[in-house]
Amino acid sequence: MVSLICTLTDHRDDVNWCAFSTKLLATCSGDKTLRIYNTHDFSELPFSPLSGHGYSVHCCCFSACGQFLASCSTDSTTVIWSMVSGEIDAVLEHPGCSPVRICALSPDSVYLVSGASDGTLALWDFPSKQLRRTGSVDNTTMVACCFSPCSQLFVTGSTYGDLRLWNLDMNQLHAEKNAHDLGVTCCTFAPSILGACKMQLLHTLSGQSAPVLSCAYSSDGQLLVSGYVTACSFSPTSPLIATGSMDKSVNIWRVEDGCSGREESALTTGEGKTSAGRSKLLVSDWSEEDVSVWLREEGLEGLVDKFMANNIDGTELLGLTKETLASELHIESVGLRSKVLRKVEELKSESVCSGIPDEFLCPITRELMREPVIAADGYSYERGAIASWINTKNRTSPMTNLPLLTTLLTPNHTLKMAIGRWKTSH
Repeated sequence: MVSLICTLTDHRDDVNWCAFSTKLLATCSGDKTLRIYNTHDFSELPFSPLSGHGYSVHCCCFSACGQFLASCSTDSTTVIWSMVSGEIDAVLEHPGCSPVRICALSPDSVYLVSGASDGTLALWDFPSKQLRRTGSVDNTTMVACCFSPCSQLFVTGSTYGDLRLWNLDMNQLHAEKNAHDLGVTCCTFAPSILGACKMQLLHTLSGQSAPVLSCAYSSDGQLLVSGYVTACSFSPTSPLIATGSMDKSVNIWRVEDGCSGREESALTTGEGKTSAGRSKLLVSDWSEEDVSVWLREEGLEGLVDKFMANNIDGTELLGLTKETLASELHIESVGLRSKVLRKVEELKSESVCSGIPDEFLCPITRELMREPVIAADGYSYERGAIASWINTKNRTSPMTNLPLLTTLLTPNHTLKMAIGRWKTSH
């Protein structure tokens, strides 16, 4: 079930695109501006609107960290904006100076692709803002583009109706020349796809009664939204959808799962939690107060003041060692230190036995992952754990014991969203 939360009516022309980061919503329009909203209450940021394009703004997308926003326009440029200040960080002139209709950032924020009305593509190195390679498709306009979750491939769609799969060397790996009879208006990768070299039609969804202008997958790949709206986007961290329209408005929708109360509690601050409420949380999400309650329940009330003074929350609790208990918390009793560690290990065991899917646990720490990343061996790990492993284990895989070909760690946004949804539902 989907319910309308609010409608944003600040643009003065068609809304062409909308995009979420973890904390912000960006929209762009034929009125030459971009508007930035806080997803907490959808209030507009002080530096919004962003004015820097000379003509209609067709597309916008956030970097993985959310600190930068890319936008492209009929004025033949792709502009990079700072989301800290709202200032222009860089202006990328498209080769050939043709109107830029689409832009896409890779999930690892290493590459940026822009596509233009003359069928040309530009691949940019995003950190340096330098042009890396160009490509083109004759007699068409590029209107759709999306990177694969692994950041090594991207797909483009054009008014000609073709879909083309490219690698970072601008080689075409596959061309589906008759993907749609009346042209491609949008394309997006499912988050679970890590790599591919060809495309094959799997399903055709024909429930729409009007042209489909936009589509988007949820970050966990469980939902697909499409429609006769100019733009649609799922929030990566909340059950929200933003849709833009030619009526100059943006609608914000909440996706409900039918469990009244659970959705509301997931979006509140959690103030005034009782012990029963705490017990339903994952230990890593415990507050300092939750830890204090747990200490009292375990007969360790004498340590409450020490733990509070050192700001020990759930995450810190799970990371305690004999060394930190002795040197930082100054617990002199060996027996008491051992008791605390034994109780912490019991907490970890209870978490593992409480139905947490094994794929949500880091293979190294066996704890629920908070910042999952994909290593060169194809497995996902907690970022801090695998980074420490690489620095101390001579770059071998924890799972296969084979050498890692690269130390590059790619954020696994799909897994992170799946973990978030699981935590909300439990």
